Amino acid sequence: MSSAVMEVLDTSVVNVSMPHIAGSLSSTVEEATWVLTSYIVANAIILPITGWLANYMGRRRLLMTVVTGFTLSSVMCGLAPNLPALIFFRVLQGTTGGGLQPLSQAILLEEFPGAERGKAMAFWGMGIVAAPILGPTLGGWITDSYSWRWIFYINLPVGILSLIMIYLFVHDPSYIRRGSLRADLWGLGMLALGMGALQIMFDKGQEKDWFGSDLIRVLAAIALVFLTAFVIRELTVEDPIVRFRILQSRTFATGIALVTVLGFGLYGSLVLLPLFMQTLLGWTAVTAGIWTSPRGIGMALSMPLVGYLLGKGWDGRWMLAFGFGTAGVAFFGYSHMALQSGTWDIFWYQINQGVGMSFLFVPLTTLTMGPISQEETGYATSLFSVMRNIGASMGISFVTTAVTRRSQFHQSILSSHVTSLNLITRQRLEHLANLMQLSGVDRVTAGQKADGVLYRILQQQASLLSYLDVFHIMGILFLVVVPLILLMQQRQRQGAAR
Repeated sequence: MSSAVMEVLDTSVVNVSMPHIAGSLSSTVEEATWVLTSYIVANAIILPITGWLANYMGRRRLLMTVVTGFTLSSVMCGLAPNLPALIFFRVLQGTTGGGLQPLSQAILLEEFPGAERGKAMAFWGMGIVAAPILGPTLGGWITDSYSWRWIFYINLPVGILSLIMIYLFVHDPSYIRRGSLRADLWGLGMLALGMGALQIMFDKGQEKDWFGSDLIRVLAAIALVFLTAFVIRELTVEDPIVRFRILQSRTFATGIALVTVLGFGLYGSLVLLPLFMQTLLGWTAVTAGIWTSPRGIGMALSMPLVGYLLGKGWDGRWMLAFGFGTAGVAFFGYSHMALQSGTWDIFWYQINQGVGMSFLFVPLTTLTMGPISQEETGYATSLFSVMRNIGASMGISFVTTAVTRRSQFHQSILSSHVTSLNLITRQRLEHLANLMQLSGVDRVTAGQKADGVLYRILQQQASLLSYLDVFHIMGILFLVVVPLILLMQQRQRQGAAR
């Protein structure tokens, strides 16, 4: 679990250090964002094939290989002398780190029987879900106190400890026969091109104006063609690297859809809320990071309860419904915030959302993996992690795009009412101009400054409304998917796929 938490933490801890990295390596912030993009792309390519790699190499050998690679590449990232070198080592880091989540999840699912599985997943989920929440705060503190290079160096002791624990406690299950599978190189190539293009499209879409850009259109076409070809090939090849046939299980297929929504909401809100705090409430990055962490507190307090209830045989579907409902209500709470909202207003919404998320992650994992046989657990956890990450990419892209577009929309609407023909507007401008003249500003300059003040207020209100719109949409999404839970089955015969 420690290695998986290390990997998840690394996906978010770098974000807040981008300006420092860019300045240190003599590059622009836009160029430095490839430090994030390169990691995400490499990670996305490896995630789907982790189950196949575990059966091909052996789970223990693969886990030791990727932890070693992740640790060494982390150190090399810290030592990177320039931006191209850092991007190269981030690709290696993403490649080796991609398998850590599904591997650790598969091991826990197999090692713990049904009655204990909920508790194990609750403990695992606390680290996996809390890591991206605490990552920006930790990254900001390390960067400000020491150097951005230390956000990579801190992986060294964790990696060494993980290797020791893997060597002592992790063993291959009896059904794994190393080298018994053939490598589907054509399928791997299609996957690499398709997933790579898809992730770059999500990451750079808003920056390039989405389909107004030739680059985004080309990336979308590459992703569509190669991912479609990949799915067709994997359904017909003898030894597929991704077993799509497990989607024949209605419970598993529904779980995949729900975890995509979960990733969408979790990571989308992790980007949206700090932006709201900093751009509209005027908080510093450190303050925003601190007041984002109560979500982790809510999770930490409720995760043990979730594991206990699952261990006592509670129906996971009701827990899922409660989780989506609670998290959705929290989003609706965010959608009623104002420029005067204080820290404690956000604190309680965060706690509420943290509780909701904890009632989602663990029951969703245990229910989704219920009908999957031991031999296919690795393939299932890989697909589960892939869709959560795709949902995360979609969520981040959606919130950044929607805030920009809705802000433009609201600014257009508000501007149509703020004219010289509007009595209230005219009175407000005259009042502002009179106040400025009392401080010694001449009449013409006072009028110009009053116009500027009113325009800034208009922009601020348009931006506020755009954030509230996006929070509202995410709340609706979380409530709309609740009926899908009825498609899942609580009592399942282990090893049978439906």
